[in-house]
Amino acid sequence: MPLTPPPPGPVRSSVELNERIRGLWLRAGGRLSAEQRREYEQLVTEWATAVREEVVKAA
Repeated sequence: MPLTPPPPGPVRSSVELNERIRGLWLRAGGRLSAEQRREYEQLVTEWATAVREEVVKAA
C-alpha cells in the first residue's frame, strides 16, 4: 500500500517528528494498531524528509 505524503503546511523538524514517533510507541505500549501503524509510517516518512532537508541546509 502506498504511503500518503505528509500533509501540506509548515514542515516539522526531525526532532519534533522523532518525539511524536516515540510518544506514539509509548502510548501504544509497543504494539501498534492498524491506525497507529499508518500514523507511524506517515511520521517516519515525514521524519526522513525532514532529515534530508536539514542535511541539505547544513551543507
